[in-house]
Amino acid sequence: MFIQTEETPNPSTLKFLPGLTVMSRGTAEFSSEEEAFASPLAEKLFTLTGVTNVFYGQDFISVSKAANIDWHQLKTPVMAHIMDHYTMGAPLFKDGFSPMDGKSKAPLDDEISNQIIELLETRVQPAVARDGGDIEFYDYVDGIVYLKMRGACAGCPSSQVTLKMGIENMLKHFIPEVKEVRPVS
Repeated sequence: MFIQTEETPNPSTLKFLPGLTVMSRGTAEFSSEEEAFASPLAEKLFTLTGVTNVFYGQDFISVSKAANIDWHQLKTPVMAHIMDHYTMGAPLFKDGFSPMDGKSKAPLDDEISNQIIELLETRVQPAVARDGGDIEFYDYVDGIVYLKMRGACAGCPSSQVTLKMGIENMLKHFIPEVKEVRPVS
């Protein structure tokens, strides 16, 4: 197995590409050891000193590190854990856990929210996935769209520019009711 790595716009996050499907649908994120209980791979990655976030996309795993840790220390052990996981044929999630738990993909009651979600899914999420992250619709209230940055996008120095100059401008163009986009932590 050969695992490639790619830098992301977030210097604290590296994207690891194992060369196979990681998630057949959706994404999953683990921001702590406690959250990682649902995934044997995430649990192993959190045993490494300095790992602060693990994010699964369709064909990648983004790993974020603490500011005081250098990638030269962490990159090889992360790759080793990923390689061991896939070589052993271990499941990505423990029995009984679904990465879609608590998330509804059912259409929302209002048309504007559904339009926002469609634009995010078709125009924004593929682009941010290339950078090792994801953007999740959180809410739409009185012209304000609330989005959650995930994976490499969370804490990225350019995330505010992406939200304001990219996503906000696009949403305003296609949906005149949108006045502003704000991040949710």
